[in-house]
Formats: sequence, structure tokens, C-alpha cells
Amino acid sequence: MFENLLQPIALGPTELRNRIFNPAHGTTLGHRGVVSEELIAYHLARARGGVGLIIMESMTVHPSYSFEDAFLYAGSDRIVDGLNRLATQCRAEGTPVFGQLFHAGRGVRLSHDGSRPLSYSASDVPDERYRVVPVPMPNEMVWELIESYVNAAGRLADADLDGVEILASMGYLIAQFLNSLTNRRNDEFGGSLENRMRFLREILSGCRARIGKGKTLGVRITLDEKTENGQPTAEMIEICRLLEVDGHVDYFSVISGSSASPQGWIHVFPPMSVAQGFVADDAARLKQVVDKPVLVAGRINQPQLAAQIIDAGKADMIGMARALIADSEFVAKVMRGHSEEIRACVACNQACVGHRLAHFPVSCIQNPLSGREHSLGDVQPTSEAKNILVIGAGPAGMKAAVVAAQRGHRVQLHERSGRSGGQVNLAEALPGRAEFGGVTTNLQRELERSGVQLLLNSDLDAEAVARIQPDHVILATGATTRLPEVEVEGVELVDAWSVIRGEFDVGKNVVIADWSCDWTGLGVAEKLAREGRYVRLMSGGSVAGESIQGIVRDHWIGILHGLGVEMTAFARFYGALDGSVYFQHMTGGEPIACEKVDTIVSCYAPQANRTCDWVEDVDGLQLTRIGDAASPRTVEEAVLEGFNAARRV
Repeated sequence: MFENLLQPIALGPTELRNRIFNPAHGTTLGHRGVVSEELIAYHLARARGGVGLIIMESMTVHPSYSFEDAFLYAGSDRIVDGLNRLATQCRAEGTPVFGQLFHAGRGVRLSHDGSRPLSYSASDVPDERYRVVPVPMPNEMVWELIESYVNAAGRLADADLDGVEILASMGYLIAQFLNSLTNRRNDEFGGSLENRMRFLREILSGCRARIGKGKTLGVRITLDEKTENGQPTAEMIEICRLLEVDGHVDYFSVISGSSASPQGWIHVFPPMSVAQGFVADDAARLKQVVDKPVLVAGRINQPQLAAQIIDAGKADMIGMARALIADSEFVAKVMRGHSEEIRACVACNQACVGHRLAHFPVSCIQNPLSGREHSLGDVQPTSEAKNILVIGAGPAGMKAAVVAAQRGHRVQLHERSGRSGGQVNLAEALPGRAEFGGVTTNLQRELERSGVQLLLNSDLDAEAVARIQPDHVILATGATTRLPEVEVEGVELVDAWSVIRGEFDVGKNVVIADWSCDWTGLGVAEKLAREGRYVRLMSGGSVAGESIQGIVRDHWIGILHGLGVEMTAFARFYGALDGSVYFQHMTGGEPIACEKVDTIVSCYAPQANRTCDWVEDVDGLQLTRIGDAASPRTVEEAVLEGFNAARRV
């Protein structure tokens, strides 16, 4: 099935062992603009995992966009030593390394001191997403930028990276020059397509001259920016054709979306509600026009899908950023014939994109080791095998049991219900969220391979614990729902979890009192709206879904808007009487009334499940409480705490 996917390929002078590459993505693992040991360890793990090519995260090239707390800075010779060490170590594992160069242009969300910096673009066309009005770049500055790109490419070559990729996609600076809607210049860089291409062409020709024929030179482009003001697809294909004629480029890498609009940004890091492999047809269109290899990335998280794209001739290589964050050994497992062991990405965006945009190192809710390779290292075997009892088979308990067993402990995992997974089972039951169930599926497979003894429908008591004779108990009993303490008469008040499980007929007119502002309120609103009910989502935050990753939230809000869900922010649930539900605006203080309501669905703060607190009173037991059993939060904290607890026992 994977024969073609695992075939070698050449990108210019660089030979690659297979068709899977790790595309450029921000990690926040650099340090003051240079490569850190943490960044080396991160990429080295993927090289050891068998990936064919690593394209490092975007590096900035010019002082006008050089935020060194967020990006590596290739505008200084300081970058060379760390890049060389990273490339040397990854190449020793069989994986070449390219560096990507970029400038955001008007897409500036960062600051050096809290004030808003000047941003530069082809013209002063405002940015819809960042709400920035850029400075039209003076002609001499354009030539200065070209020289900065060329010098930066030279530094990458001096560091002995195998190639250089120029980012000309996703609505950033080069794309702003290419697009006639954002380029209104009247000098040699504006007007005709030839003039609008000049900036990119000068960069590519200069980079080729600087790095020579012995290094690969590629360009990353977007054929569909998923926004009304994006570059027309046909024109972008023509641009690629002309670039190939120029003879400087060794490959084209295709991605989707744009940083310049909310809808476009969603498709740069598409959540699980976006179709898998949705960029493949864009790549196929380009392959009909150019002869150079075409690379593609975008919601490809399974080897079967990757193989189908290669076998169908739609692309020559497959990029997997989030998939390799979730499982750095993805490629090695395919090569060993154990693709079923892959920890598949579920496109939740929480610890990967979410961490990055919050200026924290990238990680994964399923794989806490990701991004922490240098500080945590490999899981070490225990010097003393113990009997470990884990109570609760949600994500926290499952991860704790797996890691404890991997270390050599004897582990029993007990679950009161007849199914493992905890709240994941609720989340996956919502419309468009079935893929989130992969968290449970992946952990179940890890349990099976680890030798953990899993006992479902197991309601432990003190006598049962005494028979097990554990040396350590890990309490992972999760959370339970509770209703807000307000007066409600004449209207049914139910909790959201019960609604997801289908335990109530909520009627036609529903109000959701959403304290949590997470996936629950959004998901229940979608579920009920799709069932034909009139839904009002009253959120306690500044926006519905405020507590979850922005891309996921924004896409979901668009879906709810299309379904006719009414959304109100800053609404504190106050009570209900005779079919009317009352809220208070949380900043203005004024009342908000919802009339003729059949049911109130409460998304109120859950509470730690204390049903097994009696374990604390058993003499001689060492106890660790993790996940929601300590304090209700998310899957990320549950898995991380399970991982760390098992490393310590």
C-alpha cells in the first residue's frame, strides 16, 4: 500500500529517502533568534523517526520584521552555528534539512515593547485580520529586502543546510506583491503580472546565484487562499509556470489559506471539521502545468491518505506538520509495517498551533513529549517494579497506565463504566467531532501494546483495593457535572452532558447557558440546531468558545451562524420563571431576557469527581491525583499529568 510513498525522490541536488516531509511550522523553541538545544532535539526526534525531509520554520530576514522572541532570524551571522549543528545531526540520521525564509509584510501581530510597530507592504491596502494599515515600501527598501533574502539564503548555505525555501504564500509579503488587489504600485514592482512577479523573481535569481547549484531552492505557494481578496488560482498557476521557465526553482510546495482574513487563516491550520487532504486537488492542478516536483500539505494525518495522493499522481511529496508533532515516529512505523500504531493527529489545534500563537513551545495534547524532547528525554525504565493501581480510564488514567507499564511497572487500570475515554466520548458524539475520538482510540492501542490490565465495569471498594495490594494509586476519576445555583421555575434545566447522551427531549426552543465557553456550548448548539431546534447560545465570555483555540472557535462560530444560532456574549445566567430565562450583561449590568423557552441547557463549571476519595484514608497507600480529578481542565492537562505522574512513580 505504501510502496510509492516510501520511494526515494530528488529535489534538485538533494536525495530524499521517502516522500514524507516535515513542512515549516513555528515551534517557539528557538532562543533569541537562534537555534537552541530544544529545537535541535525536536527536529532530531523526527529525523530519527524516518521522515524524508525537514523544512525548518520560517526565518525572518530583515530588521523591519525581526521578532527574535518568536522567529529565528537569518538576517545575522549568529544563525549559522546553530543551524549547522541541527543540520549535521539530522543528516546523520538520514534526513536532509532545508530552511525557509519569509517576511510577513503587513501581517504583523507582534511588538518589541508593547507599542504597535510600523508594518510594510507593497501598498497601503489594510489587512482585514490584523487590522493593520501598512506603509508602502519605498523602492529602495524593496531592493534592500531582496538583498536581505539573498544574504539570508547565503547564511543557510554557509550553515550547510541542504536547501532553501522561499515562502511566497498565505498572504505574506511576497504574496502581497504578487496580488493585484494588494499591490497598487506604479514602479517596476507593480502593475502588470511581470512587474508584480519581479520581487519574487529577483529573490529567487539572487538566492540561486548565492547558494549555487549544489543546494536545493524551492518556493512555497498558495493556489487557493480561501478568501475573497486572494490571488486568483489561475494567475498563481501561471506564475509558477513562468518561475519554472526561469530555471531557478527545484520544486513547488503547495499549501492553502491566507493570514490576511479569518476564513483564510482557518485553512492554514485547518481544524477537524475541514476535510482531510483538501489541498491535494490544488497540487494536482499545478502538476498538470509544471515539470518540477510538487509538494503538498494540509490536513493529511494518515499514511493511507498520503499514499492515495501519491499513487493518484496528485503530488510528489506529502507534508505532515501536526501529524509528526503527534507522533515523531510516524514514518518509521509505516516503514516497519505497523501503521496501525501511529498516534494520529486529531486536528484539535490546542497544543500545537494554540501554544505557538500564545508564545509557548509547540506540543501535542496526546504526546506531551513533543516539544519537550530536550527537557524530558526518553521514558526511562524503573529500577524497582511496583504494583500500580490507576482508577479511572479517561485520558489521564490511560496515559498514566501506559507510561507506567512502559517503565516496567505492573499496572491495573480500573474503570467504573463499560467504556474507556471519559469526556472524549462526549466530545466525539457532537457533529463534525468524530475525529476527536481518535484520542481514545490511540490510547487504547497503546494500552494493548503496553500490557496494562484494563478492567471495565469495575466499581472498587476498600476490600478490592486491599486485594490488589498496590504500592501506588493514581486517581484519575475525572469530573462530574453540576448545575448553577440559581432559581429556576417553569422551565426545564438540564446539563449539557445529558443532552449529548440523548437523555432528554429538550423541545423546540432551547437556551444554552454557557459558563464554560469551550467545545461544549458550541457543540451542543450545533447538535440542537441541526435537529431543527431554535437555539440561543448565551456565553459568559467575550465570544462563544472563548476558552478554546481561536481557529477552531472561529470556524465553529461560522458554522453556527449558518445554522441560525443566535449568539450573545457577556451573558451571566440569572434564573428562569414560567418560560422566560434571564441573564445579566456582565459588563453593562443590564438584564437580558429570552422568552418562550422549553429547556435551558447548562454548560456550567464541572467539579472534580470525589467518589473515590475514600482511597485517601487507606493506610499505607501512596496516592497521586491527576487530571480533572484534581481540577477540571482539558485533555491536554489530563494527558500531561498522567505522563508526568507515571514518570515519577
